[in-house]
Amino acid sequence: MRFSLLGPFEITTDDGKPFALRSPKVRQVLALLLAQPGGVVPVETLIGELWGEHPPRSSLTTLQTYIYHARKAFGREGVAPGRELLVTAPPGYRMDVLDHEVDSIAFEGLVNRGRAELRDGNDEAASRHLRQALSMGRGRVLSNIEVGDVLSAHVAYLEELRLRATELSIETDVRLGRHRELIPELRALVKEHQLNEWFHGQLISILSVSGRRAEALKAYQNLRRILDDELGLEPSDELQRLQYEVLNSSGPEPMRLLRPTPVR
Repeated sequence: MRFSLLGPFEITTDDGKPFALRSPKVRQVLALLLAQPGGVVPVETLIGELWGEHPPRSSLTTLQTYIYHARKAFGREGVAPGRELLVTAPPGYRMDVLDHEVDSIAFEGLVNRGRAELRDGNDEAASRHLRQALSMGRGRVLSNIEVGDVLSAHVAYLEELRLRATELSIETDVRLGRHRELIPELRALVKEHQLNEWFHGQLISILSVSGRRAEALKAYQNLRRILDDELGLEPSDELQRLQYEVLNSSGPEPMRLLRPTPVR
């Protein structure tokens, strides 16, 4: 059995069959409960997620109906037969699931392991755990759910954690000397995150140490144009120093790589 949040919300049964809950509100309720697996989510929090600050008078009854339909679907589709997954636990409800049964929890665990390995200098292990974590992504978190104020905070957290895992993975591969292998990934990242100067800086650095100074300078000019067009800003002082080093380096190896973000 698996609940997937790192992309469209999906449920996979014990025998490996995916099934979809047709009601978007039922999916929304389950996603919020799975954001705190094993923890009780109060009724008031669930109502706030579903209807905001102005819930209808029938909100409690309607919420109970959603819970009923979720439980019925679990039984009908054979999701964890013999287990009570959706538990009533005053003052609300909780999902009685294990960490490995929720992809976002497994993802967070792998990122934490990768961060710890990197801090301890175990670069190969860090790279393996971080790449495994990133491979779990299937697009925007909960992309098939219209999230409310409560769940949106969890979505933002997971998206930010995925970004941090990407940074750590790149830093690890730099430590391992995998410079050229990173260039395609970094080109895609600077296109997707155009205002992220760290990704741009890594691309500029790695192009330069790979003997591709002309492309490195072109990448810097591209960043400068984006920042000017979007924000009316110049690149940071560190990136301007990096451009100077690219311009004045005599070969592919003398310059430093852009300073990595602290491992935390």
